Amino acid sequence: MSAAPHAVTPSSDWRRPFRYLWRFPALLLHVVVGLPITMLMINGLCAKFSFRGERLDHWAVRMWSKIMLRCFGLRTRRYGTPLPGAVMFVANHVSWIDITLLHSQRWMGFVAKAEIERWPLIGWLASRGGTIYHHRGNNESLHGVMHQMVQRLESGLAVGVFPEGRTTDGRAIGVFHARIFQPAVLANVPAQPVAVKYGAKGNAQAIVAFAPREHFMGNFLRLLGEPGRVAEVHFLEPVAASEDGRRRMADTCRERIVAAMAAAPEA
Repeated sequence: MSAAPHAVTPSSDWRRPFRYLWRFPALLLHVVVGLPITMLMINGLCAKFSFRGERLDHWAVRMWSKIMLRCFGLRTRRYGTPLPGAVMFVANHVSWIDITLLHSQRWMGFVAKAEIERWPLIGWLASRGGTIYHHRGNNESLHGVMHQMVQRLESGLAVGVFPEGRTTDGRAIGVFHARIFQPAVLANVPAQPVAVKYGAKGNAQAIVAFAPREHFMGNFLRLLGEPGRVAEVHFLEPVAASEDGRRRMADTCRERIVAAMAAAPEA
């Protein structure tokens, strides 16, 4: 994947203050009005009803995520089709907004670092959306995460993971950790690789990614003032649970995502 072009710094982008003038009120309205409605719809009763073939609570999360992306000036384009039912979605990881982007296309319970639970707004929504938290470097936490993933997959739900284990600078795809694929092997469900691209031909990956020493709130506010751009989600050919083991699944998923990131966009 080619490196992103030199980014315009926030201080040199004279349009940034004007974007904040309408995006911040839109985001505030979405949080004050849309979030309570979404939270009310995430319950056992709504889970029993469907809307256009999708669970009502899952539909509510997806619609909230779509509007959230628009507040940040992101226009989504989807290529391919997400698998229904129990599946492990495997994506490259650029920034916190990857979760919102994927949720705008298909509900999935994510595996994420425990720190996200403490993030303003995003942490609360992630918890209500079924996120499984992992304390890095804690083997007991990892064992619990794996157990929860297997339970969800066996109950017919989808799980989303970022096998790189952390966000990157957006310029390259890191190594995929094979251990995270073990629940798919145990539950005998496929893994579907998903390539996430920001900007035309993925040229905004490094802009959306966390800058050096940039924390969540800094990235959140910076992205809120960024120019409008496209966000592509490519659902790729799934990888069956492999008898050859999780390493083979991890490598195959990574190869397909790398290929999709390098490919020219479809018409």
